[in-house]
Amino acid sequence: MTAITAVQAAYIVAALLFVLSLAGLSKHETARAGVVYGIAGMTVALGATITLAVRDITAAAAALLVLAMGVGGGIGLWRARVVQMTGMPELIAVLHSLVGLAAVLVGWNGYLEVEHATPAGLTGALLHIHHAEVFVGVFIGAVTFTGSIVAYLKLSARIASRPLMLPGRHVLNLGALVAFVALTVWFVVTPQLGLLVAVTVIALALGWHLVASIGGGDMPVVVSMLNSYSGWAAAASGFLLDNDLLIVTGALVGSSGAYLSYIMCQAMNRSFVSVIAGGFGTEQVAAADADLGEHRETSAADVAALLRDATSVIITPGYGMAVAQAQGPVAELTRRLRARGVQVRFGIHPVAGRLPGHMNVLLAEADVPYDIVLEMDEINDDFAGTSVVLVIGANDTVNPAAADPGSPIAGMPVLHVWEAEHVIVFKRSMAAGYAGVQNPLFFRDNTRMLFGDAKARVEDIVGALGPVVGAQREAADTGRVPVGAGR
Repeated sequence: MTAITAVQAAYIVAALLFVLSLAGLSKHETARAGVVYGIAGMTVALGATITLAVRDITAAAAALLVLAMGVGGGIGLWRARVVQMTGMPELIAVLHSLVGLAAVLVGWNGYLEVEHATPAGLTGALLHIHHAEVFVGVFIGAVTFTGSIVAYLKLSARIASRPLMLPGRHVLNLGALVAFVALTVWFVVTPQLGLLVAVTVIALALGWHLVASIGGGDMPVVVSMLNSYSGWAAAASGFLLDNDLLIVTGALVGSSGAYLSYIMCQAMNRSFVSVIAGGFGTEQVAAADADLGEHRETSAADVAALLRDATSVIITPGYGMAVAQAQGPVAELTRRLRARGVQVRFGIHPVAGRLPGHMNVLLAEADVPYDIVLEMDEINDDFAGTSVVLVIGANDTVNPAAADPGSPIAGMPVLHVWEAEHVIVFKRSMAAGYAGVQNPLFFRDNTRMLFGDAKARVEDIVGALGPVVGAQREAADTGRVPVGAGR
């Protein structure tokens, strides 16, 4: 078997491992195996690529390759070790920007390489196809690069999350796309360096404006959308580098990211076009200033007393739980309530947090049983028969204003927590949510506000509940609810 044949076989194995990784990540129970498959696939792919590369480069170039891998791997390992779960959306946005930048550099290199020495056989229609690949790859990569940077700045609160409302913003976006198509045709017919410079500048500006024009409430979709863009950018680079694995991997990332964006848009009752055209947050000031009445406060001791008498509890977490790192105390509260015979479940909105699956990962990290973590569609009909709902750091995803046709979030599917007998909302203040829309839930008669750090307040409730004993302690350790356990 020749070296090239062995590399191609390794690429097939790596591609299959990536497919298995995506399949494994689709379920809680197989997510860990999915991560292992992904790591294995990347290890095989990287090893095969290095093997292929070192055959045709000098020792100095090989040393530079090893150095670059060491620097990149060291930075990646460092960031992965220190990043908090709340910082994962920002980290992913940064990684997307690097993929986009790499696609731009590969595209420029592909053009300059052909201009200086056209490879044998790359003439006629094949040369035109190559030029189209260069142009498309640079465009997608540049849009991904600046769009991801703006997403990072918004998610990390370095710039305001509200949308940038330039006059004629839709015309600007459409004009950039029309210019891209026209320049692509021109470049394919008559390739010129000036045209490549022009499309790079246009794409960089489009990526910046595209994400800057999207409101904070749509940022989870933006992260998923940029994930898709980075995949297509990688696939474009694969065509330029004649790397089948990069094409396959890019297509997997691009298509899965696009499908995830579609699912999230469905969960928010919005179209992908409406997200791109400008997100939630364009009319929030009037809504936030409306007089909704007075809120009512409560204490940890009162909440504990309420939970002792409850028969069923649903916990709806949000980004605030992630910020407070309250998942550990929440898991302990869950164990103690279940030990007392209380039915406890979690209701997860598809866009809870700022990253798809954010809440699921946090709860799994705290050893909350998978079978009591339910999606919105699975649990929404059960709120009406629930004793107590604990809203921990969630806001927009539990906002009844979604039923108001005049609200900026009109039509967005939300968790119907207000239908429960009692609703306890954990918040630091009465500020509006990330979408900037005030929440009428806070002022309802059956709602009480518990202010402060979510982790500290949950710990206070756990302390007020008191320790579990006997069969209750055994149930708390095993996750089993004792028959006839008193509350």
